[in-house]
Amino acid sequence: MPSATTRATLSRQWELLRQLPSRSPGITSAELVLRLKDAGFSISKRSIERDLNELSLIFPLERNDRSIPYGWYWAANAYVDLRGLSVGEALSLALVEDAVRPLLPGSMLKGLDARFSHARQKLEHLSSENKAARWLDKVASVRPDMNMQAPEVSDAILETVQKALLEEYQLQCQYYSAHTDRTVELTLNPLALIQRGQVAYLIATAQPFTDTRQFAVHRFRQLSMLDSPAQGLDAFDLQSYLRSDALQFGSAEKIELHAWVSSNLARLVRETPLSADMTLTDLEHGHRLQATVSNSWSLRWWLLSQGDELIVEQPTALRQLIAKTLTSAAAQYQDE
Repeated sequence: MPSATTRATLSRQWELLRQLPSRSPGITSAELVLRLKDAGFSISKRSIERDLNELSLIFPLERNDRSIPYGWYWAANAYVDLRGLSVGEALSLALVEDAVRPLLPGSMLKGLDARFSHARQKLEHLSSENKAARWLDKVASVRPDMNMQAPEVSDAILETVQKALLEEYQLQCQYYSAHTDRTVELTLNPLALIQRGQVAYLIATAQPFTDTRQFAVHRFRQLSMLDSPAQGLDAFDLQSYLRSDALQFGSAEKIELHAWVSSNLARLVRETPLSADMTLTDLEHGHRLQATVSNSWSLRWWLLSQGDELIVEQPTALRQLIAKTLTSAAAQYQDE
């Protein structure tokens, strides 16, 4: 097996060949030094020139000698298919693998599995010699809320959902409703698949109704694809649906939230505003917050999570709801 140093040299030279243009005047050694540095390979201009001279003995490379500095490029009519991944491509694939798996049909994933495996292998083999290949050890994406475990979804259920969505056919299902604690029989028109945190949701209409609903994929008990075409696809626009904040689980209604917030909370929401029009007004103690937000379940959860750092002032109905919930919760903690 080649040593780590040999593997690093081969990867560097492979990356060098990928950077060469297909026509004159070509690219200079100094420019190649910068490009390889961006790819994580630290190498001198002299070493680049030595590599190019050696590679030109086995690859159809040309050097433009008409001006200094010289430019290197592929010879005219040369056909070279440099298969494989650059370090940047390998990093990109490794970073997105977990995110795309729930959203891609199995038939498409099969074509990518080899690429994902190649990306992981390349980064592992280069990690001792290439700083860029160690990037995955230095970055991470974490959830801002409780780190709950993802619900279990069988491969068969997910593949059926994806296939029906891809081929635009209806679904027949048994779906468990957590709100009513019962399982119902439904015929669905699949419209979109959205990953929200740890949970995947099928966006669909349920026959004979036309309103758009969310169905948690892990709650499907039985699922089969029908041979009847899905209805309502032309009237549905995913981007408009996302802009409506429908996945915040509430009505599309926007409300003007007025609240007192502590100075500590004000510093936090100033960095990550609740809306584009949010304002904070200084008070003798704390701040007054105003923002246009969706009247949603997510909003109520956020308000309740702030405890005594926030007091809802308007709308009145929301203030009363939060007060009632907090009073009821506090009563559960009273000593008998």
